[in-house]
Amino acid sequence: MFKMSQYMYTAAFLTLAVATLFYLWYALATRRVAVTRLVTAGGRLGQTVVSGEMGTAGKYGTMFAALTVVFLTLCLAFRAVATGHGPFANMYEFTLAFAWGVMVSYVYFEWRYKVRILGVFASLVAVGMMAYAAIVPAEIQPLVPALQNNLLLTIHVAVAIVAYGTFAIAFVAALLYLFQGEDGVSWMPTRALLDEIGYKAVIIGFPMMALVIILGALWADVAWGSYWSWDPKETASLVTWLIYGGYLHARTMRGWRGTRSAVLLLLGFAATLFTYFGNLFFGGLHSYGGLG
Repeated sequence: MFKMSQYMYTAAFLTLAVATLFYLWYALATRRVAVTRLVTAGGRLGQTVVSGEMGTAGKYGTMFAALTVVFLTLCLAFRAVATGHGPFANMYEFTLAFAWGVMVSYVYFEWRYKVRILGVFASLVAVGMMAYAAIVPAEIQPLVPALQNNLLLTIHVAVAIVAYGTFAIAFVAALLYLFQGEDGVSWMPTRALLDEIGYKAVIIGFPMMALVIILGALWADVAWGSYWSWDPKETASLVTWLIYGGYLHARTMRGWRGTRSAVLLLLGFAATLFTYFGNLFFGGLHSYGGLG
């Protein structure tokens, strides 16, 4: 089962790389369509050809993104069978789960909003995670005592995957929002749509992050005898949750839209990455096994 998991990892990495290339092609073709619309009627044929190219690239990008989700799901499933526990023992396992969360979230939001341009950056985030997984140890090791509460930790990690994945989509939407400017980039989604996607992603991720903290506290009490120890990862998780809470408050109560909200989403995802990687630099109770 361990070898099958590794095979699925390789397949997922390859399909993800192909999906990224197709999404880049889609973005370039979309831009070319927008440019050809500026020409006179004599350019109609060229526009039709480029529109077909855009449709093909987008369709194959979506297909390979879906295949990535399938292969990553199988990779994690085979790994769970081989280890007897969920993807929480080391950075390799949780990095794969992070990439899975990003791609599942992306596929959902593409289906919901029909915005494939998100795939360019969402797939790049997932590629970064998959590349990182390639350089950390993948060997199966016995669980340390603190990680032997299997059910609680599995749920804790599952909600973290959902939170991190949706925060990545909010980050991508915010990035595109800032690039869009005053709706001056005709081949990109409108700012209103990107703002809506970022908000809906946080609506999913924010309560999941709250559960991450609550379940983590319950686990900490079992493992270390204390609900809260101001461990670097605990603290970073709380700060991340507060940033997204501040974003939701500012948006709903203060009417924040646009650039200020987008900047908060960028800050939130930076805090998410710090939460994920911070224990590698600051140690703490989460430092065993490189747990992410």
